[in-house]
Amino acid sequence: MTTSFPMNDGNSAYSYFNNSQPQKELIDASKDMVRDAIIEKLDVEVMLSSSHTFRIIELGCSIGPNTFHAMQRVVDVVKEKYHNIILEFQVFFSDHVENDFNTLFRSLPIDRSYYASGVPGSFHGRLFPTRSIHFAHSSCAIHWLSKIPKELLDEKSPTWNKGLIHYGTSNIDVVNAYIAQFEKDMEIFFNARAEEIVPGGMMVFISPFSSYIRLVEFFGSSLMDLVNEGKLDESLVDSFNLPMYFPSPQDMTKVVEKNGCFSIEFMELAYPKSKLVDEIDAKTFIISLRAVLEGLLINHFGSKIAEEVCARTLLKSEEISTWMKANGGKSCQLFVALKRK
Repeated sequence: MTTSFPMNDGNSAYSYFNNSQPQKELIDASKDMVRDAIIEKLDVEVMLSSSHTFRIIELGCSIGPNTFHAMQRVVDVVKEKYHNIILEFQVFFSDHVENDFNTLFRSLPIDRSYYASGVPGSFHGRLFPTRSIHFAHSSCAIHWLSKIPKELLDEKSPTWNKGLIHYGTSNIDVVNAYIAQFEKDMEIFFNARAEEIVPGGMMVFISPFSSYIRLVEFFGSSLMDLVNEGKLDESLVDSFNLPMYFPSPQDMTKVVEKNGCFSIEFMELAYPKSKLVDEIDAKTFIISLRAVLEGLLINHFGSKIAEEVCARTLLKSEEISTWMKANGGKSCQLFVALKRK
C-alpha cells in the first residue's frame, strides 16, 4: 500500500501554496529544456489522428501555484510549434487523495487556455486509460518513495539508520536500501505510464538533487538537539526516516532502460544559480521545507515536537546561509525528457 505525504494544505502562513519559491526556481530554471524537448522531439501530428484534443498530466501537482506555471508553459510551447493546427488542451492535475484539491482548484488561473480536471491517486500505479495521454510532466515529485524501506527500522540490520532521518550521511547499506526502494517504485511507475502514454508521447521530469539532501539534514540535527536535551526519546528519531530518494542520472538511466518502453531524449544534471543565498533566503528555504515535511513530522512525533523542530531549524538560518554561500549559491537539479516508443 502506498503511503501519502501531502504538503501543508490551505492558504496559511506555512502552507505549500505560500511557500514554494525554491520549487518554482527549479521549474523556471528548466523552462528552456522543456521547450527544447517539445520543439525538437514532440510530434503531435503522429499522435493525434481523429481527435484534436491534446491531453497533459501533471504528476504530483500539490496545491499550486507552481503547477499552473508549468502547465501553461507546456501548452504555450505546443501551441507555438503547431500554430497551424487548432488544438484543444486538457490538463489533468494528479496527486494523492489527501492532497488539498480544493485550494488547488480555487486558485486556477482565470486566463488559462486549457480544460482542467483533478485525478486523485498515487503515481505508483495506474491513473488513466490505455493510450490516453500525450504529455506527462512532473516537478519535485518523483523523489518521493511509496514507503520507507523496512530494513531501516531493524536494529539488527546494517541498514538501521540510527540517529539519522535520511541517507545523506548514512552508511552505504542505508543508501542501497533507498536505491532499491526507488527502483521498485520506478518499475511500477514506468509500467503504468507505458500503458497510459500514446506511442510518440513524452514525459518530462524535474527533480532536485544533492543540495536538498543537505538541507533536510538540518531538520534531523534539530531533532537530535531535542534528544540531547532530554526532550525527546531517541528511539522516536531512530524509527523516523524521510521517504525521499533524489535520483542521479545513472539511477534514472537504469530504471528507464530496464522498463524498455521509453527512449531517453534529454538528460541533464544542471546547476542553476539560485537567487536564494542570504540569511533571509535561508529562512525562505527552511519555511518551504516545513511546508513539505511538517505533515510527516506531526504524524510521527506529534504537533508539539514538530512545531519545535521547525522553529529550531529556522534558528539555524545563519549556518544554512553560510553553507548555501559556500555552495556558490547554486542548486542542483536533474532534468529528464523521455519519449514513448
